[in-house]
Amino acid sequence: MNRHLAIDSYKFFSAVALLFFLGTLPAGFGNGDTVFAASGGTASQNVFVDIVKREKPKIVNIYTTQTPKQRPQRPPSQYGGDPYEQFLEKFFGGPGGRAMPRRSLGSGFIIDKEGYILTNNHVVAQADEIRVKLQNGKEYKAKVIGTDPETDIGLIKIESNDDFPFVELGDSDLLEAGEWVTAIGNPFGLNHTVTVGVVSALHRNIGAGKYDNYIQTDASINPGNSGGPLINADGKVIGINGAILPGGGGGNIGIGFAVPINMAKDILEDLKSNRGVKRGWLGVVIQKLTPELKEALKIGDGVKGALVGDVADGGPAEKAGILRGDIITKFGGDSIEGYDSLPRVVASYKPGTKVKVQVIRRGKEKSFKLRLGDLKKAGKPVLEKKAEERSLKLGLVVRKLTPELQRSFNLKETKGILVFEVDPRGAAAKVGIRRGDIIEEVGGRPVLDIPSFSKALAKVKKGEAVLFVIKRQGRSNFIVIPPENDK
Repeated sequence: MNRHLAIDSYKFFSAVALLFFLGTLPAGFGNGDTVFAASGGTASQNVFVDIVKREKPKIVNIYTTQTPKQRPQRPPSQYGGDPYEQFLEKFFGGPGGRAMPRRSLGSGFIIDKEGYILTNNHVVAQADEIRVKLQNGKEYKAKVIGTDPETDIGLIKIESNDDFPFVELGDSDLLEAGEWVTAIGNPFGLNHTVTVGVVSALHRNIGAGKYDNYIQTDASINPGNSGGPLINADGKVIGINGAILPGGGGGNIGIGFAVPINMAKDILEDLKSNRGVKRGWLGVVIQKLTPELKEALKIGDGVKGALVGDVADGGPAEKAGILRGDIITKFGGDSIEGYDSLPRVVASYKPGTKVKVQVIRRGKEKSFKLRLGDLKKAGKPVLEKKAEERSLKLGLVVRKLTPELQRSFNLKETKGILVFEVDPRGAAAKVGIRRGDIIEEVGGRPVLDIPSFSKALAKVKKGEAVLFVIKRQGRSNFIVIPPENDK
C-alpha cells in the first residue's frame, strides 16, 4: 500500500511539473508571485498570453525604403561582354543607372496616442520612405522625428490624426537578472512574432557605442526584431531590442541585447525637439584601472573606478581641480564600477548640471563640485577652433599630444602638436608632411599647444610661405609650405 501511494505521488508531481512548464497549471495552484495565473475556472492561461493580447495592438512593423545615389559612370569595356557590366545592367539599369531601392524591415512600439514610435536608429536611418503596419492590418506613412546614433535610438511619428493605443514605459533601473521578459517584433518579416525568455545579464558592453549598457536576454531576437519592445511580467516596456550575437546562420542562438528603456526616456524630449541630444561633458580622458596600475599606484585591489589619464584644458574637471592620476569612484549619485561606465553616467546629465565628483588621490578620498559642460562644444576653445580651421586650409588636422595619442603613434615626444590627419590633396601633403609628424615650430615660433599653433599661423601674412619644423622618428626637419595662392 505504501509503495502504491509512493508511485501515485511520483506520477502526480511529474504531471504537475509538466503542466508547469506548459504554462497550464490548474487554478489555485501556486502563489501570487508566480508568473502563471488561472483563467475561466476550468481553463487556464499564463500571464504572457495576457501581455500579448494587451500589447500587440501597440506594436508596429516598420518597412523602410532607401534609394541609393546614382552609381558613378564606368568606362565601357573595349572587349565587350564584361560580366561586371552585365551584372550592373541586370540589377542596376546599366552603366551610370540608378540602383534599385533598398528595402528593410524592423519593429517599433507606440508610446503615446499621437502616434510617436520608439525604435532603433539603425532601423530608420537614411530611410527615404517609412511605413508602419499595425496588428489590425492598417498601414500608415511615418516620418523621422529624431535619432541618436550613440545609443541606437530612433523616434518616428505616424502621419495621421487618429488616436493610437500606446505602451506603458517601465523602469529599467529596477530590472534584475532572471526576470521573465517577452519580445514582440517582426523577425524575418513574420509579423508580430512573440518570444519569451529571461533577462540573462545586465550592463553589457558589446562594443556598439561609447554608451553601451545593454540588457542581455535569451528571448529569441532575430533580424527584423530590431526596434521592438522587451516587456516585463508587469506588461511594461523595459528595453528596445537592438542587437544579437548571431550563430553561423545569422539567426538567434539565445543571446540578444536590448537598449534599457531609461536611456530612451532620458533623451526623449531632445529627440522630439530634433535639435540633437544634449549631454554633459566632464573633460577627462580615462583608462581602465588594471591590476598592474593598482599595484603601481599603491591602491587596494578592491578599489573600483576610472583612472584619469588626462584633463582637458579649460574643461569642468580642470576648473574643479581634478588631476591626472585621480581615480573617479563616484559621480553624482552613481558609483563608478569601471572606466566604461563613466562616459555613460556623465552623458546622462544635461549640460550646466552641478555635480559632486568623488576621487581617490594618492590613497586619499577627495570630493569636488563642478558644473558640467556641453559635450557638443567639448574641448574646442576659440583658439583651438581657429587652429583647426586654418590647418584644414593647409590640408592638416592637428591634435594636442596626449598620452593616449603618444601610445597610439608610438611617440616619445612630449612637446609640440600631433599631425593627426593629412589631406592628400592639400598643400601640406605636397611638401611631405605626414600623419604622425610632430610640429615643433611654425614661422620661427615654438609650438607647445593648439593655441600657440593658432597664434603662429595668424602671424603669417597672406602670400607668404610658412616655415615648419617637423620632428619625425626623433629627427627634426625644416619644411616650407608655399603661399596659399602659389600654384
